[in-house]
Amino acid sequence: MTLDGKQPKLGDLIEISRYCYQHWAIYVGNGYVVHLAPPSEVAGAGMSSIMSIVADRAIVKKELLSVVAGGDKYRVNNKHDDKCDPLPSNKIVKQAEKMVGKEVPYSVTSDNCEHFVNTLRYGVSRSDQVTDTFTVIGTASVVLGVAGLIGMMLYRSKREKQ
Repeated sequence: MTLDGKQPKLGDLIEISRYCYQHWAIYVGNGYVVHLAPPSEVAGAGMSSIMSIVADRAIVKKELLSVVAGGDKYRVNNKHDDKCDPLPSNKIVKQAEKMVGKEVPYSVTSDNCEHFVNTLRYGVSRSDQVTDTFTVIGTASVVLGVAGLIGMMLYRSKREKQ
């Protein structure tokens, strides 16, 4: 079920909202998408798809968008069009179709489905999910470190007063 009511066009990035992450595909026409799927990836699987974290290989599949999305919501999200020029849609589709059936390296942090579709559309491998997650982890680590330091200083100060 589409979130925005927008019909995808050839070469569009499709963002599918899963339980705790986004799955990405590229629209290739006639209701079909090409996407990178670790062996554990099951359409609409939610939590069971989290097992893709341990996969080191994935298969490029061409499937109906309705099947890949399952009951999950999806939307067209060409989010980097303002920063990067997309390749021509016929070239995106041709490259995507050429990859179908191939087994490729997979890493949740460096070769995931978002890297895959961004490479096809923009010629640039990137995953904002990964970048954002590392930013949150880094920020949380700094905050916890500072809080720990303050706690330690307060504890020492309290002990010295006793």
